[in-house]
Amino acid sequence: MKKLAILLVALSFAACQSEKKANDQEDSTLVETSANDGLSFKYDSLKVFSKPNPSAKTKSTDTTYVRIVYPVFSDPKLNQLLEQKTVEAMINPDEKKDQTYQQVASTFVKNYENLRDTEGTAAAWFIDAETKVLTDQPDYLGLEHSLVNYAGGAHPNSAMVYWNINPKTLQEITLESLINEGSMPQLVAIGEKIFRKNEKLSPTASLKDNYFFENDKFDLNRNFTITKEGLKFLYNPYEIKAYAYGSTELIIPFSDLKTIARPNTLLSPTK
Repeated sequence: MKKLAILLVALSFAACQSEKKANDQEDSTLVETSANDGLSFKYDSLKVFSKPNPSAKTKSTDTTYVRIVYPVFSDPKLNQLLEQKTVEAMINPDEKKDQTYQQVASTFVKNYENLRDTEGTAAAWFIDAETKVLTDQPDYLGLEHSLVNYAGGAHPNSAMVYWNINPKTLQEITLESLINEGSMPQLVAIGEKIFRKNEKLSPTASLKDNYFFENDKFDLNRNFTITKEGLKFLYNPYEIKAYAYGSTELIIPFSDLKTIARPNTLLSPTK
């Protein structure tokens, strides 16, 4: 199965003019809290735009830009962790890593400007990145990071990843930490049964022709979040199907997890 990280690579980057609009509606200062001792946070945003082409004969209304929307918590270490994860999701892992929202946005726009000014590239590029808080509990922070980018080609690329973090320890909550040791094959079998039902496939139908699973064998990725309904997995475009089919969701209800959920975790019935 294709690595999810491949889906998150935005093409090359370099440094630029930036503009952060203090009065923009997306630069929110509204504090959002949830009941039951949830975490307090607000959303902030950063926008960076390309400079006009000095050699252009006509003025273009299409502008290359980067927009990043992200939550801000009271814990600076948590904010730093989220900034790091966002930047890593946006850049090419083979190139020098930028460290901040500002750097990654500036680099992308400058790279476009250099290509435009030297090779006459006209089509504008863009990156839209947004991190949303899905669940905020004292011991569980569930986030959804979406990325849509275009840097030339037939169509934009998009991906969505879930981040599961313990806000007290700043440690990632892994799938393996939520289920009993050795029960992953059972979880995969439960997931496959639901997947085949959703896809209207018989229990023995081959996955070879229409899906991209490694060795044509169903598997669960690690792109999951915990919802009110159960354990939700998301496969991004190109991950297990052709781009035209978009993303694929799979939800395993809590009732199907009772025998394999690790005690005193987010999946256990008493949690």
